[in-house]
Amino acid sequence: MDTMGSRGSPARPLALWALTRTVLLLWVLKVVVFPGPDVTSDVSGIYRGWYDVLRTGTFPLDDVTWQYPPAAALAILAPGLLPFLEYTTAFFVLVLLADLATLALLLYAGGRPGRSRRGAWVWVAGVPLLGPTVYARYDVMVTAVAVAALLAGARRPRLLGALAAFGALLKVWPAMLLLGVRRRSAWVSAAVTGVAVAGVFAVLMPGAFAFLGFQRDRGTEVESLGALVFHVARHHGWDGQVLLNYGSVEFLGPYVTWVSTGAMVLTGAALAWLVLWRLLATRFEPHTLADAAFVAVLMFTTTSRVISPQYMVWLVGLAAVCLCHRGSRMRLPVALVLVASFVTVLEFPLWFAHVVASDPLGVALLFLRNGLLVAATFLAARALWRATVPRGIPPAAPAPHPRSAAEAPVSS
Repeated sequence: MDTMGSRGSPARPLALWALTRTVLLLWVLKVVVFPGPDVTSDVSGIYRGWYDVLRTGTFPLDDVTWQYPPAAALAILAPGLLPFLEYTTAFFVLVLLADLATLALLLYAGGRPGRSRRGAWVWVAGVPLLGPTVYARYDVMVTAVAVAALLAGARRPRLLGALAAFGALLKVWPAMLLLGVRRRSAWVSAAVTGVAVAGVFAVLMPGAFAFLGFQRDRGTEVESLGALVFHVARHHGWDGQVLLNYGSVEFLGPYVTWVSTGAMVLTGAALAWLVLWRLLATRFEPHTLADAAFVAVLMFTTTSRVISPQYMVWLVGLAAVCLCHRGSRMRLPVALVLVASFVTVLEFPLWFAHVVASDPLGVALLFLRNGLLVAATFLAARALWRATVPRGIPPAAPAPHPRSAAEAPVSS
């Protein structure tokens, strides 16, 4: 019996969700201490500080760690809706509610004719694989918006467009949900929503777009694909450093700028491939929208100068939507993303000291996690191309090989 794909009772996924999320809450509330660095300090320190600044009606213009679009202010201010709770606790409660709302959407969608509840199981199992970090960032909230947008799909294109635009103003990447959209009404709705929301922030809060400059100046974060160059180079005399820079642990020193530029070139190549796919694709099925979004976000995550652990929840959410469709070609890439999520919690926070030290364990974990992402990207892109582009047109190379960053002239 196919219990994962059945449209039966949602009791089992709900029960497992309750169990795993109880464990996550115990970790972030420090009732049970998770090994490694304290991942909740971003909420209690950074987010809490931003909250105090945002309440005055301006963005934190003097803080280079503020690297988010203007609507991110809503996520940071949201704990104020629960004044009876301390800020950090209120934030965790809101993330829990966003997590539950995502599951409810996936269960509802999976129960419709022709759909599957595999997507709900992917969400239930995938989120806790990332450990406490997943509740100590606002990415679950953004992913909830993205999941709602994709599930709106072809039936409500205006809602899809509005939610994608709002999600992009929360954390940019949901803009890629529009890649597989063919209905003009969705694009119009996205444009209107984006301009309206951005305009309100620009008028009411100074510095709404200061994040663009902060994001531009980031370097190569130690968990990224390009960072593997320097993890290996440190064992062969490279004399750079690993320092906290622009809110993340990055490599600084000789040739870092070159590798960062190489990563941006790879991202540009991924964008070019996606545009080519969109121009040549002719066969669109109900699952194509979700599959295309999953491929796009995989490409941009894998080639990014920064692959922070919380980025993986984006992929888990989109993977879950893909598997809500019985016809999705993304099953193997989704499985690879779930394995990569488990490896991610091993490299951060569990053994992050080994990653920072570039010792054999840390380097092996990064090669494994990033290798899984590269493999998932290639397989997902190839499946999307073969399913949608006429056979007479050969598939283009969709994404970088792990060596690409190393061969470049020396990514929230």
